[in-house]
Amino acid sequence: MLLCSDGSLYTGWTSDLERRFKMHSDGKASKYTRARLPVRLVYFEEIECRIEAQKREWEIKKFSRKQKLALIESRSNKFAALGIRHE
Repeated sequence: MLLCSDGSLYTGWTSDLERRFKMHSDGKASKYTRARLPVRLVYFEEIECRIEAQKREWEIKKFSRKQKLALIESRSNKFAALGIRHE
């Protein structure tokens, strides 16, 4: 999930997170994020199967903003507990 400059959240799936994030950051991935640069990666999940990743994307896209923020917060808390800084 990306946090856009206007505070909106963008959800997508990819098989190469680093490459896709760079595309979004460079304004080359989607019209939505291109109009809302800069973007920050605030949440991700690793899922091995492409079909399952797409199902999870669809599930998250149906979440309310409050649910998405809770998901982001839960990941941030897990990283903090491990002593890892996560934006």
